[in-house]
Amino acid sequence: MSKHQINPNAWIDLYSDYLFNYTVSRVKDRETAQDLVQDTFVAGLKSMKNFEGKASERTWLVSILKRKIIDHYRKINSKKGQAEVRVNFNQESGEEGNWLEKKIADPYDKTAEDSMENTELGLAIHNCLGKLPQKQAEVFKMKTLLGYETQTICNELNITASNLWVIIHRARTGLASCLKESWF
Repeated sequence: MSKHQINPNAWIDLYSDYLFNYTVSRVKDRETAQDLVQDTFVAGLKSMKNFEGKASERTWLVSILKRKIIDHYRKINSKKGQAEVRVNFNQESGEEGNWLEKKIADPYDKTAEDSMENTELGLAIHNCLGKLPQKQAEVFKMKTLLGYETQTICNELNITASNLWVIIHRARTGLASCLKESWF
């Protein structure tokens, strides 16, 4: 066992709600979120010996979970994509590209009309993401939907930070333009 002690027996009590809420805001549904959290705990158990204590248990589990979420999106996107992407456009300011990627409405506080509109918007966004160049769509999802750090994305895709921001800007501009035509 490593010199840094972790307690997997307490993970469910300590971290399951946090990890679930983190996940459900980033994936399509509650069942998928539950599966990803469960997969995270299993992966954590398998790699306990690698825990070095440089971060808290929760931070370590979140890093495993982020990989699980990325793997989830890669899997469904390899099937021509079937993910509903939740991104809100700031209609009040009217500024193109003013995205509020991390603002997810409470799924239990919606009217039927809100749900239908969100589904339609999700499909429109998914369709528009599919029209972007592959690298733009991938970088946009990693940064804005999955919350990956800039350095992590740069290392994984072998790009510079300035290149990443140019790609994200182009993706946002492309999405805004596409949504203006197909949604608004």
